[in-house]
Amino acid sequence: MSGAARRGVFIAFEGGEGAGKSTQARLLAEALRARGYEVDVTREPGGTPGAEAIRALLLDPPEGTSWGPQAEALLFAAARADHVAQRIRPALERGAWVLCDRFVDSSRAYQGGAGGLGDEAICRLHAFGSDGIRPDLTLLIVTDSEVARTRLLDRDGDTSDAIGGRSAAYHDQVAAAFQALAKADPDGFAVIDGEGSALEVQARIAAAVDRRFGSDLS
Repeated sequence: MSGAARRGVFIAFEGGEGAGKSTQARLLAEALRARGYEVDVTREPGGTPGAEAIRALLLDPPEGTSWGPQAEALLFAAARADHVAQRIRPALERGAWVLCDRFVDSSRAYQGGAGGLGDEAICRLHAFGSDGIRPDLTLLIVTDSEVARTRLLDRDGDTSDAIGGRSAAYHDQVAAAFQALAKADPDGFAVIDGEGSALEVQARIAAAVDRRFGSDLS
């Protein structure tokens, strides 16, 4: 895909806790930059000062605060609306590749699926807050739950944020919701085997991106 004056490419990285999304976004960015593309690596919730402030409220809430599913979904949607308006759309308009660690499908899996709000409610929030923007490709990294837990321990030790620290049953529901979303939208998702080394996973991602966009990354 030429980097000349045309809309950029929007890729979201999805998966459960410890799937390796941040690492894989960084590795793909390095590969794209080596080929001369402008790349903006960002994350959700976050990516702008306002959205990062909401991230802090969500992942490290004030003492005594426990967000219910509705409040949590609204906070995520508000952070995403600012992120899309202030960072994602401008980057795409100038022709950059945007690589986002989580996007709306995380809300669909976590709050809509495991949180019990349902997909329709989350999609309505997204339509209102962010005009329903979708990634050009969503990379769903799938890992064994034990592997994911080991990665989380290596990364965070005994600490975890308010969402990552929820029960194994909750995270199993998240994983099932992600799989259902990918099955329902095979054109929008590429399911990536997250087992093996970071470089082995990166090669699978590069191949999926190359198949979709012809960017010669594999």
